[in-house]
Amino acid sequence: MIDIEHRKISYRSFIFLFSFVSLFLSLNSFAGQQVESSIELSDFNPENISIELSPIIIQDISIEIEVNINEPNFDRSSTLPLKINGSDIIIYPENGKYIFQYVFKEKEELTISIGSFSYAKTVTPVPLWMSVIPPLIAILIALVFREVYTALFLGLLSGTTILFFFQGKSLFIALFSGLFAIIDTYIVDTMKDEGHISITLFSMMIGGMVALITKNGGMRGIVNYLSKYAANAKSGQFITWLLGIAIFFDDYANTLIVGNTMRPVTDRLKISREKLAYIVDSTAAPVAALALTTTWIGIEIAYIQEGINAIGLDESAYLIFIRSLSTRFYPILTLAFILILIFKGRDFGPMLKAEQRARSGQSEIDTIAEQDNPVEEETTKARWYNAAIPVFIVVFGTFAGLVITGWDNKLWNSPDASAFTKFSEIIGNSDSYVALLWASMSGMFVAVILTVSQKIFNIRKSIIYLIEGFSTMLNAVLILILAWSLAKITQNMHTADFLSQILVNMHLSPYLLPAITFLLSAIIAFSTGSSWGTMAILYPLILPVSWTISQNHGLDYDSTMLIFNNVVSSILAGSVFGDHCSPISDTTILSSLASSCNHIDHVRTQLPYALVVGVVGTLFGTLPAAYGVPFYILFPVNIAILYFIVVVFGKKI
Repeated sequence: MIDIEHRKISYRSFIFLFSFVSLFLSLNSFAGQQVESSIELSDFNPENISIELSPIIIQDISIEIEVNINEPNFDRSSTLPLKINGSDIIIYPENGKYIFQYVFKEKEELTISIGSFSYAKTVTPVPLWMSVIPPLIAILIALVFREVYTALFLGLLSGTTILFFFQGKSLFIALFSGLFAIIDTYIVDTMKDEGHISITLFSMMIGGMVALITKNGGMRGIVNYLSKYAANAKSGQFITWLLGIAIFFDDYANTLIVGNTMRPVTDRLKISREKLAYIVDSTAAPVAALALTTTWIGIEIAYIQEGINAIGLDESAYLIFIRSLSTRFYPILTLAFILILIFKGRDFGPMLKAEQRARSGQSEIDTIAEQDNPVEEETTKARWYNAAIPVFIVVFGTFAGLVITGWDNKLWNSPDASAFTKFSEIIGNSDSYVALLWASMSGMFVAVILTVSQKIFNIRKSIIYLIEGFSTMLNAVLILILAWSLAKITQNMHTADFLSQILVNMHLSPYLLPAITFLLSAIIAFSTGSSWGTMAILYPLILPVSWTISQNHGLDYDSTMLIFNNVVSSILAGSVFGDHCSPISDTTILSSLASSCNHIDHVRTQLPYALVVGVVGTLFGTLPAAYGVPFYILFPVNIAILYFIVVVFGKKI
């Protein structure tokens, strides 16, 4: 027995000794490899080493510096020791590349040494505050001179000139380099974006379909049919509002369908194009932001999840989304405010003047858009279904496309979720761009089939009218391209980071966070023209900040979650608010396009209304909600205040 135990101990000792020797040899081998790499590194030919820096370097923003080593015998899986500004660092390879992060806080000479290789470059970073100059120039010029093409172009030019100037070029050279970069870099990159191409094609196909159903008498049939219910300006505006609510699943589809369908009706009722554009714009995004099955929900939940992961919070992103719906004051109050304006028959500010001109038959219609609008053939019969069927195909096709592209058998067959939750997640996971393309192409083809099968026009003439419809969209597409390019400039210059740092560096009470977040979201969306871009930036950034500030102030879990849910609401609500106010927003541009309204006139007339709702919702909704006042008390109070404002300041038309 003792012998057996002795053998066991000897066996274990042998295994331990063998493992220890193996480990020692492997470590010695590894150390030898490190020394060998170091020796090889000192023998490198300096001509085989190069350094790549980002051409755009912004103050206090981390950039990537890549070291390229073209030595044939160098082991790219080993670490790379180097000196940067005299400090030793070791870079670990990532997929065979040597990349490290560096932050420039001021003008400095960057020096990098690797063996006998040395690199030196004087770098002057662009001051972060300059990132607000391009959007600020574009917005101010657009509002003052009422000319959006020049405004967007000059905003782009200011941004590219700043970037080249800080790369060491003279102001004159930077100006011309920036001018060429607008075309060969920013506009080209914009047109490479799959989403941008999809929106362009969708808009043009909708334009072609609208042109054809106008020429074949279908639109006149719709007007005649809706005229039974839209007998006056009040009912006409209400039907427009209802259609905006009904097409809830996507804001782009909502804007183009409602605007193009209702424009002939509102024209007949002498409702201004500005009022039509306002109703279209102010129902599209708010409804899409509130409904539970929309193209917004998937991306929003994904952004919320990023924030939750950063905190390490054991909460469902979907449940947080649901809880946040009750405090989304701006979208809900905007829908209520439109109804108050409609049923009281009152307006104020620039919208009042626009409505008065329209009622007197002197509406200032955008001459360019009006010349481009298709005119109906005089000999065609007014058949409502020639317009209704293609429009229905677009609406139903978009919804069906969302289900098809987001379908997940595993999710649908899961017993852990309700049918409604499954359906919402399917819509949220869908590819909205593909769905829009399928739907618009189907609607366009159906319009051609209806036209040709009834012998209204032959196929050749139908195609000619489709192409005419495509051309009506060129002005809007140009604005969209310039706006997207400007958004790319603001992204490269980190405009949102500058604005976000203002909030992060402020020492705030947690109860003020939702209101401050709403304001910051609005400013970023206004400056960049993108509500989705604003959400992408702020959700991962502000959610952890709000949690940390609340915890540092000693709030309990329930109070912290109350603040947290309100911040979630405020990011989305502020994004929609800023998007509504911005002349460089794509949805604002599309609303002007669909309504054939001068774009700057649309912005000027919508801005006061959006500001009223935004201010009231913040002061009497977002702020008290953070202190725990229930939403079922706050919404009636807010609606009553908006009603009072319309009655006191609005005038009968």
